Amino acid sequence: MLNGKTIVLGVCGGIAAYKAAALCSKLTQAGAEVRVILTESATKFIAPLTFQTLSRHPVAVDTFDEKDASVVQHIDLADRADLILVAPATANMIAKMAHGLADDMLSTTLLATTAPVLVAPAMNVHMYGHPSVEANMQTLADRGVRYIEPGTGQLACGYVGKGRLAEPEEIVAAVERFFQEKRMLAGKRVLVTAGGTIERIDPVRYLTNDSSGKMGFAIAEEASRMGAEVTLVTGKTSVPLPPGVKAVRTESALDMMEAVLSRLQDNDIVIKAAAVADYRPAEQAQQKIKKKKSELTLQLVKNPDILKAVGERKTTQFVVGFAAETERVAEHAMDKLKRKNSDLLVANDVSAEGAGFGTDTNIVSFFDQNGLVEALPVLPKAEVARRLLTLIASRMEGGKTAANDHSGNGGNECTPK
Repeated sequence: MLNGKTIVLGVCGGIAAYKAAALCSKLTQAGAEVRVILTESATKFIAPLTFQTLSRHPVAVDTFDEKDASVVQHIDLADRADLILVAPATANMIAKMAHGLADDMLSTTLLATTAPVLVAPAMNVHMYGHPSVEANMQTLADRGVRYIEPGTGQLACGYVGKGRLAEPEEIVAAVERFFQEKRMLAGKRVLVTAGGTIERIDPVRYLTNDSSGKMGFAIAEEASRMGAEVTLVTGKTSVPLPPGVKAVRTESALDMMEAVLSRLQDNDIVIKAAAVADYRPAEQAQQKIKKKKSELTLQLVKNPDILKAVGERKTTQFVVGFAAETERVAEHAMDKLKRKNSDLLVANDVSAEGAGFGTDTNIVSFFDQNGLVEALPVLPKAEVARRLLTLIASRMEGGKTAANDHSGNGGNECTPK
């Protein structure tokens, strides 16, 4: 799994640094090329020579100790990494990462890299639960940093609680899962819709909704990370476009429908996360409507249903719909899924705290033709995207779509754990 992968292992100053030696050894044995960066504090707990011997590479500690004049060391490490793994990660290093500080070799390399980052925290139980640490970890999670949860037990300080560094075997398994996920959608073409549509009343006014595009953008970005070729059809949004995707800008529901249907047969997966207006003005004024009367009546006509059209026209595509509800979520989700011939339906109660439009988190449930597959707790939208795409990949591997799944066993065996 790790053959040919370059992993930069960052080791911070805490008693758990001794476990990083075993971690370095296991990663090397698994085939990875491990490049180690120690913070100055980490060298108080374990010597650089230990990691040099285990990794068979020089260990970086001092930003200004350039060993190769042909490269700038922290840039070279940042560029060559397939993954940066920080284990153990102290509260101090997590704070540096969250606030963009770069005052040592590890933090400077982290700021320079475009590689994915995996963090394994280790600290006192009260530090781990401190609001500042929690806020910093959330900031990093929102940027795509992923975590390996610390264990619960006896800590070096004498406390019993959560904060103990995960065991080296657990961390290696997490690294292997990460690289496995990166191949899950390799060779697949994914079309994602995101944001809200705009229905013009006149040149300066329109009808729209509160969608920010964050959920659809998170799905598009995560699909790209998993190796897919991604087309993002986007309406009105309030966030920057994710990297690595082809963006198609649309405005109205009619625009978005044309963009989606014209690309349907070129894609393997269609995920309809956009909030599409159900109605549009029957007529759009060519000039700004002047304020002349105390009342203004708009006649609205129904927009075509993009998800339903996709469900009717799909051949082998795996189709996922979204349902933003405020009541009877499961009932409405199942009705929508069956009426629109979707393979999965992602439903949420947008009135719940931590879910819905504009937030960085979501609370969703996945449904298939046989009912509830999984109900997720409040999670960052990036994590919701990862869970959804992992489920889609497992279903496609099993060959199950709404058109060909006649097993009647509900598919719960594919629920991500």
